[in-house]
Amino acid sequence: MDFFEKMAEDFKQNFIEDDRWQYLLEGLGTTMLITVFALLLGLVLGFLAAIVRSTHDKVCTKEGGHFFLRFGNVIAKVYLTIIRGTPTTIQLLIIYFVIFGSVNINKVLCAVLAFGINSGAYIAEIIRSGIMSIDDGQTEAGRSLGLSFPRTMTLIILPQALKNVLPALGNEFIVLLKETSISGYVSLMDVTRAGYVIQGQTYSPFMPLIAVALIYLIIVIGLSKLLTLFERRLAKNDKR
Repeated sequence: MDFFEKMAEDFKQNFIEDDRWQYLLEGLGTTMLITVFALLLGLVLGFLAAIVRSTHDKVCTKEGGHFFLRFGNVIAKVYLTIIRGTPTTIQLLIIYFVIFGSVNINKVLCAVLAFGINSGAYIAEIIRSGIMSIDDGQTEAGRSLGLSFPRTMTLIILPQALKNVLPALGNEFIVLLKETSISGYVSLMDVTRAGYVIQGQTYSPFMPLIAVALIYLIIVIGLSKLLTLFERRLAKNDKR
C-alpha cells in the first residue's frame, strides 16, 4: 500500500465510516455559535468599560469628575485586571464548576459567558486606546459647538476611534475564535473535542487533528480576507 492509498484509507476510517464527519460538523456549529454570541457580549462589556475609563480620564483629570464615574472607573479597572491577569481556561472552569456548579446551566451559555467576559476586557482596552488617540481638540470643538460631552463622544469621537481600532477588533475576533478550542474542558462538543472523539474511536491522531487545524485555518483566512476588504472600503470612503 503506497502513501496515497494509506491516506485514503485513513480518511475513510476517520471520517466516512460511521459518519464520523458529523462530529466535526456538530463541533463547527457549536464553535461558531459560542464565538458569535461571546463576541456580542464582549463588545457590550468592552464598550461600556472603555466609555467609563476614557470618560474618567478625559473628565475627572480636568473637572474633578462625579463620584459614580470615579467608582465606575475603579470597577472597570478591577474587572480588567482580574480578567487579563488570569488564564481563560481557569475562568471557564470557575464559571462552570464554581459559579454555576450548583445549578443545571446550559454548557453553551456557560461558554458564551466565560469567553464573552474574557473578550470584553481586551475589547475595552482596544476601544479605549482608540478614544484616547483622538486629539483633545476634537472634544473641545464639539463642546464649543454647544454639544454635551455624551453627544460629542457619540457623534465626533467614537466614529473616528472605532475606525482606527477596526483592525485590532478584527484580530480580537480571530483570537476569540481560536480560544473557544478549550470548550472541551466543560465537555462541549466543539471542533477540537470532535477531533478528540474521532481519535478516541479510530486510534489515529493524525487525520482528526489535521482536519481540526484545517477547519480553524480556513475560517481564520476567510475572516482575515473579509476584514481586509472592509478596511479597503473604509479607506476608499475616506478619500472621497
